[in-house]
Amino acid sequence: MLDFLKKKKKRTSVAPLSVDIHSHLLPGIDDGAKSLEESLELLTHFRDLGYRKVITTPHIMSDFYQNTPAIIRQKLEELQEAARQQQLDIEINAAAEYYLDEQFYALLDKPEQLLTFGKNYILFETGFINQPVILFDAIFKMQSQGLKPIFAHPERYSYIQGNYQMARDIAERGALLQLNLNSLSGYYSPMAKKTAEKLIDDGLISFVGSDMHNIRHMESLSDSINKKYFDKLLTLDLLNNSLLDS
Repeated sequence: MLDFLKKKKKRTSVAPLSVDIHSHLLPGIDDGAKSLEESLELLTHFRDLGYRKVITTPHIMSDFYQNTPAIIRQKLEELQEAARQQQLDIEINAAAEYYLDEQFYALLDKPEQLLTFGKNYILFETGFINQPVILFDAIFKMQSQGLKPIFAHPERYSYIQGNYQMARDIAERGALLQLNLNSLSGYYSPMAKKTAEKLIDDGLISFVGSDMHNIRHMESLSDSINKKYFDKLLTLDLLNNSLLDS
């Protein structure tokens, strides 16, 4: 049979990706995994997909998820111990996904109280509809404190979907952009998929994450890594694997 008629072999691994930097796996503290059993099930899928390390990032939002570093570290230890008991061969660390609100903005004056990973990377998100007035001030403040801001899933924000230049502006201010893998399959919306593809085309993505919350996300991830833009994403200078030994 002619080569162009041959069906492409289904991808079952995220390789060469080795590290995921955005997920919600600590049980019972945000809208992610609800139980330790669910956390372990998701971690098993991560391992089977070829991940060697997961940096899970529970929400910290003053109005909804009032997590603290102490709460997150305790839950991390519980999950690490459970994974050891199951001989689950994957490294598990934790940081946070900070919601850009006044509480987070105030905490930027006390960077030692913030959860970072790698070379002082900090993951943050905003509301999905309107651009926060303090967005660029917060990016500058993070950098002034020696933090390296990572802007979570820009493709999902309506204010970026409607004004793509905003993504360029955020990147030009020095924030690194993190794409959600499931955006590649249209899981969130057609507009999120279209914006994700443009961000990849323009080479604006520095990190990729699963934003894993539950088994539905994991099922979608198996589809997402078989989209053509996943292959194109892998041609970018992604920084995920630089965190493997940090």
